[in-house]
Amino acid sequence: MKSLRSDEVVAVRGVLTDTHPVDFYALGVAGAIDRLTLPLRERGTVIHLEAPHHGMEVDRKCATLLYRAAQELLSNVYKFAHASAVTIRLGCLSHPPLCHEVQLKVTDDGAGFDVQAATQGRHSGMGLRLMRLAVETAGGHMVIDSSSAGTCVNITLPLD
Repeated sequence: MKSLRSDEVVAVRGVLTDTHPVDFYALGVAGAIDRLTLPLRERGTVIHLEAPHHGMEVDRKCATLLYRAAQELLSNVYKFAHASAVTIRLGCLSHPPLCHEVQLKVTDDGAGFDVQAATQGRHSGMGLRLMRLAVETAGGHMVIDSSSAGTCVNITLPLD
């Protein structure tokens, strides 16, 4: 096993784990999410991160939810998708300076899955169900589209 640096993200049983507390002030939400891609990059997955270069302001609660959602989605890609490429888009839905919603969109070219089976029923994984609940509790919404050509998860959260 390789030695861990204090700022490293590792995959433990397929779950991406940040070994250092997330500093949104220093990294920004996009930088924190980009760190989560390290195990996928090491595996050879091509990562495209599209995020605004201007100062998108999100509060800590929203930033934490976006980060945790990205962590769950990227862990699922790592464990199940066998994707060769992942695109992560993070940004405002309205034009600056009026940003009322923030969107996180994670798309992969992996194997896909049965969305209904994964989000409902007694034998489904809890990650996507808990993520949907957290997003809806925050006043947002989550849409999952998956097929044999890949998966796209779109999360939208209000900023007001």
